Amino acid sequence: MKYKSQPISRRAFLGQASCAAVSATPILSTLLNLRMTNTAVAATPDPDDYKALVCFFFGGGNDSFNMLAPKGASEYAEYATARSNQALSQDSILQLNGTHNGKTLGLHPGMPELQALYNANPSRLAFICNVGTLVEPTTLTGYENGTVKLPLGLFSHSDQIMHWQTSIPNQNTGLGWGGRVADLLSLSNVGANISMNISLSGTNTFQSGVSSISYEIESSGNGSITLEPYGDELDPTLTALGSTAINSLMDAQYSNLFQKAFAQKHRSSLDASVEFGEAIQAQTINTAFSENEISQSFQMVAKTISARQMLNMKRQTFFIFFGGFDHHDELLNSHAAMLPVISKAMSEFDTAMTELGLSDKVTTFTASDFARTLSSNGKGTDHAWGSNQIVMGGAVQGGQIYGNYPSLALGSDLDTGRGRLIPTMSTDQYFAELARWFGVADSDLGTVFPNLNRFHNMQGAPVGFML
Repeated sequence: MKYKSQPISRRAFLGQASCAAVSATPILSTLLNLRMTNTAVAATPDPDDYKALVCFFFGGGNDSFNMLAPKGASEYAEYATARSNQALSQDSILQLNGTHNGKTLGLHPGMPELQALYNANPSRLAFICNVGTLVEPTTLTGYENGTVKLPLGLFSHSDQIMHWQTSIPNQNTGLGWGGRVADLLSLSNVGANISMNISLSGTNTFQSGVSSISYEIESSGNGSITLEPYGDELDPTLTALGSTAINSLMDAQYSNLFQKAFAQKHRSSLDASVEFGEAIQAQTINTAFSENEISQSFQMVAKTISARQMLNMKRQTFFIFFGGFDHHDELLNSHAAMLPVISKAMSEFDTAMTELGLSDKVTTFTASDFARTLSSNGKGTDHAWGSNQIVMGGAVQGGQIYGNYPSLALGSDLDTGRGRLIPTMSTDQYFAELARWFGVADSDLGTVFPNLNRFHNMQGAPVGFML
């Protein structure tokens, strides 16, 4: 079965971006000023310094309490009662080494590759528990009596996708946290003609900054997306004529400044596309990747990382969107088909990074709209809140569960109803840990994550899962 990435629509992105000039104004000038002050440092980067962040987004709201589930006797009984006909069998859950706050946890039976990565010594895989969008620390009492600020559009797909990608859930903004990080650090890529932010899934909010955008590629061929005449190999004569015509248009000296700027922009885009394609064409990855689109997307990320020196890259972010997780019905069957795709693709990518000798330079992390209700709707599960996420890479302090894996008993002190659990860790803490490893200074974290100081004292690692 082939699963197709589902990028945010152009209309949704433009709708989000149109709010950016108003709601994000307080941080725009700060980001630009910080970028200017970082120029001197970026101009002389360590030649061996390279880092990449790979965001793997599960669109639709992954039921992450069936992805990371209780295995021990008492905690499994609690889980089975809450989940009823959506519970996995206890014997099928793949046990993870160690315990977390006395609980034995395990993975969905379709994820043996990730179980092996977690249980390996040294481990390169960790889980972040019950993380979600929060404006401020939130209790059930505060939620019920309305004394705490809540994320806008809580339980809504479009709103929560945006908030996970911006980490500013109290505003509608088109500026993603990956884009804000790129605004600060993109000058590290001295001589690069391609954006630091590369997307396998089209336009997205995560990689959109004040001056940073995503460079869109595809998982097949050399990854480069070009105008048709540049990529038409069926008729060489037509290709030559078309390319000549386009080049003539791009090189024309327009008197109108807007036309000239437009032509120059497209000229540079075409040149960058050719440069990127040639760089990818020169790469060889021996690691075998599965034929589905998700694995092929990870393979293209691996090739792009392999081409980092040809592309003059010291810092890069990547975005892969895997849609179809809105399992209001057929949860068990759908998960049985989709989670193995994730497990194999991530494992294959880990093997490729080891092949390139870059495991400790590349960190992959997951995100999703939200988790699902612990209680069944009869056929599946519905929209919820706090969720469990995966972090993978050689710089990850793996083999551990971070945060607080909650009680799964219905009616707990985190349950807002039907097992919609209040997060005990904010996306700010989760993402700030990654941004800090990536190179954002502690003094700049508050600019990238305006709400972080509500959850973290701004000293040291916010969570502690990165070396």
